[in-house]
Amino acid sequence: MVDSQYYLPNEIGVASLDCSEAFRLLSPQEKMYAHYLSRAAWYGGLAVLLQTSPESADIFVLLQRIFRKQTPAQLEQVATTTGISSEEYQAFLVYAAGLYANMGNYKSFGDTKFIPNLPKDKLKALVKASQAFQDQPTEMEALWDSCSCLLYSLEDRQKQLGLGDKGITTYFSGNCSLEDAEMAQKFLDSKKLSAYNTRLFKRDNGGKACYEVRLASAVSCNSSVSKYFTQAYAANENQRKMLEEYSRSFTFGSVDAHKEGSRYWIKDKGPIVESYIGFIESYRDPFGSRGEFEGFIAVVNKAMSERFAKLVSSAEVLLPELPWPREFEKDTFLKPDFTSLDVLTFAGSGIPAGINIPNYDDIRQSEGFKNVSLGNVLAVAYATQKDKLTFLQEEDKDLFIKWKGPSFEVQVGLHELLGHGSGKLFVQEIKTDQSCHCVTNPETGEPVSSWYRGSETWDSKFSTIASSYEECRAECVGLYLCLIKQVLSIFGHEGQDAEDVVYVNWLSMVRAGLLGLEFYTAESKSWRQAHMQARFVILRVLLEAGEGLVGLEEVTGQDGKPDARITLDRSKIHTVGKNAIHRFLCKLQVLKATADVEGGRALYDLYSTVDDGSAHNFVRLRETVLLRKEARKMFVQANTRVSGDSVELVDYESSAAGLIRSFTERFQDDAEQLEADLLDAKFEEIPSGRSGRIARHQ
Repeated sequence: MVDSQYYLPNEIGVASLDCSEAFRLLSPQEKMYAHYLSRAAWYGGLAVLLQTSPESADIFVLLQRIFRKQTPAQLEQVATTTGISSEEYQAFLVYAAGLYANMGNYKSFGDTKFIPNLPKDKLKALVKASQAFQDQPTEMEALWDSCSCLLYSLEDRQKQLGLGDKGITTYFSGNCSLEDAEMAQKFLDSKKLSAYNTRLFKRDNGGKACYEVRLASAVSCNSSVSKYFTQAYAANENQRKMLEEYSRSFTFGSVDAHKEGSRYWIKDKGPIVESYIGFIESYRDPFGSRGEFEGFIAVVNKAMSERFAKLVSSAEVLLPELPWPREFEKDTFLKPDFTSLDVLTFAGSGIPAGINIPNYDDIRQSEGFKNVSLGNVLAVAYATQKDKLTFLQEEDKDLFIKWKGPSFEVQVGLHELLGHGSGKLFVQEIKTDQSCHCVTNPETGEPVSSWYRGSETWDSKFSTIASSYEECRAECVGLYLCLIKQVLSIFGHEGQDAEDVVYVNWLSMVRAGLLGLEFYTAESKSWRQAHMQARFVILRVLLEAGEGLVGLEEVTGQDGKPDARITLDRSKIHTVGKNAIHRFLCKLQVLKATADVEGGRALYDLYSTVDDGSAHNFVRLRETVLLRKEARKMFVQANTRVSGDSVELVDYESSAAGLIRSFTERFQDDAEQLEADLLDAKFEEIPSGRSGRIARHQ
């Protein structure tokens, strides 16, 4: 029997991201603009297959070839003749949908591998009986042979993403260690080069280690991304310049060009069709410096955006409420766009609820940023049935279901705008500059004595903990500022409703901290998901606050199996809870601002520890969480299609089969060439500890 965490259950939720009404209201020009950017995002998103695992591209091509020849319904008839049961065939469809939804065979949220929940010999029989195999037996046999072993492998190192012996990564060749990553980062910093769009390859050169830093660019490979950056349908000069710089970035592998494009993107205020595309988030790089490709195109929801605009207008009043001294806040708050969007296209490994971008520290500090909340994602992603709501008291469940959505909307708004958007970094650009010495560190009472130097950035300095640490800081800002009545009023919550929103927001965070244990790997003592590690840290901070604020006890469920119960004393949120977050949040910001890696890592590692020696046995609680976990939903996204002078929106049913069809139809125009390019570009891992051929990636 395979551990259930390594396959996707047949009953996994599949939801459609409805954008039909928002798309209908666009002008013909806006629809064309959205269509071509969507094509760029989808084609660029295929790079994630190459960024995930050595076998992901092969599996993707195998599935595409099978389903291009036969729809899921047609293939089911073939499956029946090969002796595959309906449950096993559904397991295959769920696996295929999961591969598409995660853009690889590792979960985008948690970085755990998933394999098909049917015997390997039965899947092989289905592949051989497929029309694709009948038409091209030699090619399909070779494709199956190239990926079938890794497709099912659950050797210890194969179970999760990681660096060296801790897991699989394609950001580094398999013989790279943490020391190699650190050395490469120092080299890149010394040359003022960004690691965002790079990968590191190590090989033996006559007994001497030789490193290759490779940039993602279209110069040395076939790429379909830049050809879709047509400026004909751009609404203004900022959009035209943005597309021009994006094209230059992806053609030549230039991060500087992408930064220029991002500057024009920031200046493009209030567009009807919003987008962003590139190598963005560094969550899945084990070292925390390299960005995974993603691209989104979405339509503004004007009614909801008005609330966020009010929050932006109140930002300069709210920022001084944060617990750090004025000197640790940006000199000027650059008011960003903050819009609620209905997603048309989100290409990458997963879809977040909100985004604060760009991630370039120098631009964020001095030029600004944008915030987006993805409304149609929020509407379906966090809907929960009462009977599946774990670890809460019965009396909390109805309230939780009623206010989970509205409270999360408040949390996302605060998290993105005033969490990621707040706080100064002390940067010394000139060696003789002593200005930082004039600022007192509130944690020590002494002058600030450390800062970022030269080309050092937050990601390069704090590396492996940077992503989770920053998510924790932003989550704490959300918890802290949601206690202010003015904030709740902006979102339309007054009186008792406002108090219920606060209670459910804090309760949700505490519960999420417990649920976070699913994403901790006990064997390697490592976390696999930045946000969930952050929420576990907050849970420990609130438990440590004591005075009965948070209760966490192990119980026996009605089914006789281990269970747990969370309680939160709402009367102590504004006192005990607020004070605890105040102290912790100030520490997080001060350590970040002063580039105190040693202090920041010590603090964060302390609260990230999963042990059985404290007042709560988190090792045992982790087993309970795994026992009662619920799989995250997968999303079906529409396609766009040009028909004459207009653009049509093509929707699909909310099922694994619908998700599969959306992907096979997404790339049908040039499928064979695209699949050949993917196979040609795929990563071939160098066995750990010895040299080998390095395949061309990009």
